[in-house]
Amino acid sequence: MESLTLEVSGMSCGHCVGRVENALKSIAGVTVGNVSIGSATVSFDPHQASPSVIAGAVTEAGYPAQPAGREA
Repeated sequence: MESLTLEVSGMSCGHCVGRVENALKSIAGVTVGNVSIGSATVSFDPHQASPSVIAGAVTEAGYPAQPAGREA
């Protein structure tokens, strides 16, 4: 398992946190660690998911995301 922290934009409330958490839980091989306004931390199996797939799922849920420390 590998760890990933995402920077997530557009979150402002508990409902947003729930939507991001649900998007992450829907990805095979991903275990959600912590989701808070502005960020999410997960562990993932690199044979089942990648940072770009994980960020893409959150973005599709309506919250632009990218791996922490990377420029958009």
